Amino acid sequence: MTEAARPEGLVEGNRYDTSVAAEIIADKFGYHLPIYRQQDLFAGSGWAPGRSTLLNIAESAGDLLPPFMEYLRDAVLSSEVVGTDDTRVTLLLPAGGHIPEVREDDPKSKRIAEVFTAARAENKPSVTARMWAYRSVAVPLNVFDFTVSRHRDGPDQFLFDSQFTGTLLADCYAGYQGITLRSDSRIARAACNAHARRKLFDARENHSLLASQMLSLCQQLYDVEDRARGVTPAERQTLRESDSQPLWNRLREVLDGDAAKRVLPKEKTAEALGYLRNHWNALRLHLTDGRVPIDNSEVEQLVKQVAIGRKNWLFLGSVPAGERAANFLTLVSSALRNDLDGYAYLKFDLDALLRGSTDYAALRPDQWATTHPETIRAYRREERQDRYTRKSVRRTQRRATTTGNS
Repeated sequence: MTEAARPEGLVEGNRYDTSVAAEIIADKFGYHLPIYRQQDLFAGSGWAPGRSTLLNIAESAGDLLPPFMEYLRDAVLSSEVVGTDDTRVTLLLPAGGHIPEVREDDPKSKRIAEVFTAARAENKPSVTARMWAYRSVAVPLNVFDFTVSRHRDGPDQFLFDSQFTGTLLADCYAGYQGITLRSDSRIARAACNAHARRKLFDARENHSLLASQMLSLCQQLYDVEDRARGVTPAERQTLRESDSQPLWNRLREVLDGDAAKRVLPKEKTAEALGYLRNHWNALRLHLTDGRVPIDNSEVEQLVKQVAIGRKNWLFLGSVPAGERAANFLTLVSSALRNDLDGYAYLKFDLDALLRGSTDYAALRPDQWATTHPETIRAYRREERQDRYTRKSVRRTQRRATTTGNS
């Protein structure tokens, strides 16, 4: 009698292979199913694992990832234009009053100790931690990073320690605003025009004529971006210089006009106008570089993957669990961005890493898609193209109607 070679196991005893780990990770971070719900799914297949078993399998899979995560992080930060955003996650404090030690080789450890010490002093059972998303514009990869607070040293460490040089697209959180000075102008900050437009829209009931004028100009700016879709960065920059720059000049005239000056300081409209004035140069940075998007909406959509998930799995049990979650989100969201079957991609990567492979370029989701086209969900691309086509047609019809009326 002969026995086929058993798959290499993730945990001691060679009992579980990577297929189980890939299913756990894909279910939790792709379909937002917490571990206790996954128990029922597995039980429906005839296997009733304990929660600790599933957690141990996921933890063992997470131990394989750090070198590959470092590679993906470098790939994202080498692309020169990166968008970022963050969202809250609840982190439970360790039992027994334990405060992690500050380690010289871990720049995050100091902040962890400070946050945990302050929380213990107030008898808090948990702290509000943060999950940061970093999205490359040129390379179809996303990277997540976990920190125990929203202090600026989170993005500072992520960007400065890697010597990132280029443009950071983000909202106007105070931690981003001084990033150009702190980096000696190595990093330029581009602001999100969607935030500025949203503030004008929310204030449209007060000073409706003024808001309508400014919103109309914002809409025309987005019309230019619609026409610039699918062209090269150089062509996009040329179009922005010819068509978007005059719109910004008109927006400045309205912003400095008599109607804007009559707005009272405590009105909601004043907040929207102040946002435009305070971040004027950062909002217009896309005019000088065709690679820079006009807004950060893609990254805002990205962090929704975390927001939906936390409504289901509710909290993170430890700092290492938060770091593993960031790594799992990196893989799952990058696979989704490339329209891949998440389970198939995860299993392939875990198998390769378990064998000791260091050919990380072949494990990148965008590269892996070219060698495994059967795992690409073509219907996602078709749906996305259909949505864009419908939206583009509506914009074209509206522009034609506006031109005809004028």
